[in-house]
Amino acid sequence: MEPIVTPAEMAAIDAAAPEPVEELIDRAGGAVARVALRLLGGSYGRRTVVVAGKGNNGADGRAAADRLRRRGVRVDIIDAAAAPATLPPADLIIDAAYGTGFRGEYQAPAPADPGTPVLAVDIPSGVDGLTGVAAGRPLPATRTVTFAAWKPGLLLADGARLAGEVELADIGLDTATARAHRVTAADVAAWLPDPARDTHKWKAAAWLIAGSPGMTGAARLAAASAMRSGAGYLRLSTPSAGADVDAPVEAVVAPVGDAWSDAVLDDLDRFRAVGVGPGLGTDEATADEVRQLVAGAPIATVVDGDGLRALGAAAATVIRSRAAGAPSAVLTPHDGEFAALDGAAPQADRFAAARDLARDTGAVILLKGPTTLVATPDGAILAADQGDARLATAGSGDVLTGLILGLLAAGLPPDRAAAAGAFLHGRAGDLAWRRGLVAGDLVDHLPAAFAEVAGGSIATLHPRL
Repeated sequence: MEPIVTPAEMAAIDAAAPEPVEELIDRAGGAVARVALRLLGGSYGRRTVVVAGKGNNGADGRAAADRLRRRGVRVDIIDAAAAPATLPPADLIIDAAYGTGFRGEYQAPAPADPGTPVLAVDIPSGVDGLTGVAAGRPLPATRTVTFAAWKPGLLLADGARLAGEVELADIGLDTATARAHRVTAADVAAWLPDPARDTHKWKAAAWLIAGSPGMTGAARLAAASAMRSGAGYLRLSTPSAGADVDAPVEAVVAPVGDAWSDAVLDDLDRFRAVGVGPGLGTDEATADEVRQLVAGAPIATVVDGDGLRALGAAAATVIRSRAAGAPSAVLTPHDGEFAALDGAAPQADRFAAARDLARDTGAVILLKGPTTLVATPDGAILAADQGDARLATAGSGDVLTGLILGLLAAGLPPDRAAAAGAFLHGRAGDLAWRRGLVAGDLVDHLPAAFAEVAGGSIATLHPRL
């Protein structure tokens, strides 16, 4: 996992370093220069413009300029405070104007050629290092070199778009105190358990209570996803639908009536995980059944959609009434559902928002977004930044719920099941159709996503494809 620290945490890490600040600046400048040479494709005949401020960010840029000059690159250094409206022509612009602690607005000078690649030092100037919100007119980066740890602003809001491709450079700082980490494919691969040779379907059994008359598609998507992601046996119950459920052929349909929580709780002893909420409906009687199930389930539990609205302001009371020793429940809100749980939409500092709700409820919180954050009650965060805007389609959240349910059934702890689910959900979207993607396509591409994180591909597993 790759560490993520706030600007304040980074300042403390810098201050605690045994090396003098000049040594750290030299290392940072070296990292920037190496990436710059790759972007330039060499040094001979190349010209670079460095926009440098007066702080450490500018010092990093000047250190990079010194190294590039020694390699034969022609370098112009321009003072950020006195920069012209348009920069001189160049093969590369290095943005070292302002760093993660910048406040105010930054009106970046325009490149002479709009197609000139831009390399940002630590973070694009003008982007808030904590929230990712841009003020003014920052210069969009082709690539950003960030030092020692990711900053939240590179993963959130405008920052995620403006940073371009991010490279994490190790300059020898100790980031062991980081409480947040970015999830990588290697992490997910290490978390996924290999089934024992003597396993059978009941060792990874899951029960999904989802859907309602007219909303059976949500249940079908979640069920199919759970079976693709680790559930060896999937029981699907749609209240009041009887046996007339739109279920995948592999799922076992178990009819339940309007008052269903007691029946489910009485028969959970053979199951490893339970999921509730997608398409379930929002009437008060249903909400009461959800609360009873979540409070009483002694096994891993994931709650989404209408289940979250059922918990609402009572989420903390319900979650904290779960039996001692029961795994943490996983709540998976988007911003609107977050407001139903918390009373207000997430603040600009989404890391703090997710942490606060996890602490207040005692649940693992998966806060959906372009970067999905998984927070635990003790303040740890796992961030998954896979996927793109194609995931903003009806039913995508139901697929994610099923993914987490399947991973819980396979034995992953709640925080890792949620983070791995978010990562694989995003990768399935990346591997699917560039246009015309619907939620069912995500389910179909899950095997390819699993194969990819394991170091293979769908083509190697199925040579005929």
